Amino acid sequence: MNFELSDEQKMVADAIAAIMARFDDAYWLEKDRVGGFPRDFYDEIVRTGFLGIALPEDLGGAGFGISEAAVMMMTIANSGGGMSAASAIHMNVFSPLVIKVFGTDAQRAEWLPRIIDGRDQVCFGVTEPDAGLNTAKIRTRAVWQGDHWLANGRKVWTSTAQVANKVLLLARTSEPAAGAAATDGLSLFYTDVDRNRIAVSEIEKMGRKAVDSNEFAIDDLPIPPGHLVGEEGKGFRYLLKSLNAERILLAHEAVGIGRNALDRAARYARERVVFDRPIGQNQSIQHPLAKNWVELEAAFLLGQKAAWLYDSGAPCGAESNAAKYFAAEAGYDACLQAVMTHGGMGYAKEFHVERLLREIMITKLAPVSAQMVLCFIAEHVLGMPKSY
Repeated sequence: MNFELSDEQKMVADAIAAIMARFDDAYWLEKDRVGGFPRDFYDEIVRTGFLGIALPEDLGGAGFGISEAAVMMMTIANSGGGMSAASAIHMNVFSPLVIKVFGTDAQRAEWLPRIIDGRDQVCFGVTEPDAGLNTAKIRTRAVWQGDHWLANGRKVWTSTAQVANKVLLLARTSEPAAGAAATDGLSLFYTDVDRNRIAVSEIEKMGRKAVDSNEFAIDDLPIPPGHLVGEEGKGFRYLLKSLNAERILLAHEAVGIGRNALDRAARYARERVVFDRPIGQNQSIQHPLAKNWVELEAAFLLGQKAAWLYDSGAPCGAESNAAKYFAAEAGYDACLQAVMTHGGMGYAKEFHVERLLREIMITKLAPVSAQMVLCFIAEHVLGMPKSY
C-alpha cells in the first residue's frame, strides 16, 4: 500500500501548476467581477493536451485514468482560479467518459477527438426545474419521427451552455415497463446545441461568474438517430458510470480550493501582528486551521481511494459519494475559517478568501446534495430501507 502520488500524478500536478502560475489572482478576481468565460485559460488546457487526460491515446487523449484527472482538477482548484477555473473544464473532462465507454467505435472516432482538441465544447442537459434530483421524473421527451428524434423540454443549471456547441442530453423516450426501474426509458443523446431550437438564459448566481449556468428550453429539436448513445432507454444506467467519475473529480476540486484557502489563512496568521504578536501564535487561531488541515488530508485520501477503485473497474458508488460529501464539508470549513482568520479583511475582495467561500458552496450543492449522499450510504452500505 503506497500513499504517495504516482510518477504520472506528480507529472500532471507539476505541469498543471506551471500552467496555473500564468493565471494569477488578479486574472481570476477580474473574471469574478465582470464575468466572461476564461477562454484563454481553456485554450491553454486544450493546447497542452490536458483536456483529454482520461481519453484514449489513439484518439488524441493522454490515456490516463480518473486518478490522474482528479489530481489535475485538484491542482487547478488549488490556485487563484478556484472553482471558476475547475468548472471551466470540468464538464469536458468527465462527460466524454460515457461516450468512451458506451459509444460506438464510429461515435468515439468522430466525437472524442473534437472534444480533446477544443473544436467541440460540451454542456450537460440532465437537471430539470420540476424534477431536481428525482431524475426519473424528468419531463424532457424525445419522440421518434420515423427518421429522427424530436426533443422538447426544459433543463436548468446547464453550465457553459452560453459557449458550448454540443449537449449531452437525457430525455425520456419511453415509459418503463411494469416492475422495471423508474429510470428505464430514459435515453442519452450527444447532439448539437441548435440555438434556433434551444433558448439559453443565464442564471445570475452568487459566485463563479466566469462560468455560466443556464436555463435551457428545447423546442422541437431534431436529433439524428446516430446521436443516440448506446441503446434506447438505458441512458440513465450509462450516466451512472460518468456520475461516479464526476463525484471523484468534484471531491478533489473541493480539497484543492480548501487547501488554497487554508494556505492563505495560515500565511495571513503568520504575518498579521496584533497586540505585538502574530495572531497565528494564538491557539484560538492555530487549532481551527490545524483541524482544517487534518480534514482536508482525510478527504484527499478518501477521494484517492474512490479514484483507484474507479480506475480498477471495481464498484465505487459508496466511496465516490462519500468522497464528494466529506471533501465538500472539509473544503467549506476551510474556506469559512480562512475568512474568519482574516477578520474584517476576510470580507474584502482583495484577499480573495470571500470569493473562495462563495465558490466552495458549489461542491456542497452539486451534483448531489449531502442528504442524498447520506441516504445512498444508509441504503446501499448499511442495508437500511430506502427513505424516499
